[in-house]
Amino acid sequence: MLTLLLTRHGLPTAATNIWLGGRLDVPLSPDGRTQAEALARRLTGVGLDRIISSPMLRAVETAKAVATGRTVEVEERLREQDCGQWEGLTFDEATARDPELRASWVRDPATNHLPGGESGDEVAERVRSFLVDLLAKELPGGDRRRVLLVAHTAINRILLCVALGIPVRDYRRRFVQGRTNLTVLRYEEGDNPDGAQLLVANDVSHLSDSTEASWS
Repeated sequence: MLTLLLTRHGLPTAATNIWLGGRLDVPLSPDGRTQAEALARRLTGVGLDRIISSPMLRAVETAKAVATGRTVEVEERLREQDCGQWEGLTFDEATARDPELRASWVRDPATNHLPGGESGDEVAERVRSFLVDLLAKELPGGDRRRVLLVAHTAINRILLCVALGIPVRDYRRRFVQGRTNLTVLRYEEGDNPDGAQLLVANDVSHLSDSTEASWS
């Protein structure tokens, strides 16, 4: 059995609420480090067999905050979606620059490429390749394994589509990935990459002292 914990990195230094910066390699902000430390406390006592991170600095720093000295593996296939010519733009700026392309991409982000960047289907291909390799290594033998993946909003939502057999074109509509959230999938021996069970989705309760539900 493989329990796959999935999280998004903390707030980076260059972030706004609506930026397109998949390949901009920036560190965590002070608030982002606080978010990562809150996730680390949430996972205290959870035995993690592996911690695997996107190679991007904001993800690696988040992973190291949780790892507290343990090894963090870096996986190129978890790098965020390439936004191409839209890197560093807000959604409004992308719309003003390429209105027709932006509208087409919103309708179907699976088959439409970001200009000079990746399509959702291309991201799904590398995510699926990663899951195939991960399951081949972790599932045989019947041991209970726990692996934490630290990545990004688009890559995580596309991974959830792949893992749950949901069309990739729906990734922006069907899933939310808050910063340093806790999402948990489970695979049983013999499962394919699209055979996961969803146990927890986008739980960010560790980021607030409020007694109000995080989704309210």
